Amino acid sequence: MIPLDRMLNEVRQRPPLVHNITNYVVMNTTANALLAVGASPVMAHAIEEVREMTGLADALVLNIGTLSASWIRAMLASAAAARKRRIPVVLDPVGAGATRFRTRTALRLLATGTIAIVRANASEILALDGQKARTRGVDAADPAASAHDAAARLARRHGVVVSMTGPEDFVTDGRRAARVANGHPMMGRLTGTGCIASALTAAVAARSDDPWQAAAAALALFGLAGELAARACPGPGTFQFRLLDALARIDPRQLRLRARIRCCALPG
Repeated sequence: MIPLDRMLNEVRQRPPLVHNITNYVVMNTTANALLAVGASPVMAHAIEEVREMTGLADALVLNIGTLSASWIRAMLASAAAARKRRIPVVLDPVGAGATRFRTRTALRLLATGTIAIVRANASEILALDGQKARTRGVDAADPAASAHDAAARLARRHGVVVSMTGPEDFVTDGRRAARVANGHPMMGRLTGTGCIASALTAAVAARSDDPWQAAAAALALFGLAGELAARACPGPGTFQFRLLDALARIDPRQLRLRARIRCCALPG
């Protein structure tokens, strides 16, 4: 049993500082989502300050959505600082499989041994597992179920939790697995929802000693917020604002009662 109510309470009562090295497209939305749930965001990318900023943080997000050589250096420096602090690091390998540059960078970050959680879609997971993945830009074109085996292998190979989002989310650490059924199709019409999921995952992981539980709890929280925001929603513009409101309004008891998480067997 995942203590969802206690985990959300921990985030709100002891707001974690989440350092995000993330992409230009989602910075504002991601920061507002973290604030809405009760965490504190910071976005620092310059190599001159990332070690120091990570030294202040409770969790780190490495998101390769708008990648450059200077940002890679900053990510590697931040990962090293996070290792010293022993804080959780969430990798969001946006668009892995779309270009060799992205795939190689994601694998390089994984090879540092600092990553606690990989939050990705099915195509990104397949690419990191060395398989041919189908993408449309940075969006997945592979069905989520096709990547369950790859997710479990990736988790065992790198000693990480793999948090794979899709119509039904799948979370595994190579020993345990869970499916998370919260969410709404409207979330797919808003850019950056995967990036938000990664940032929320980092916030919950910062206040948990079990990354697998933290990843599942964060996806249930975000999915439930999507369900609440989509009620009688006229379109994606309104949905974005409602999503932030829902993240702020969800109470721990509501999350515990309405989360749809079920443990499942590992593939194979």
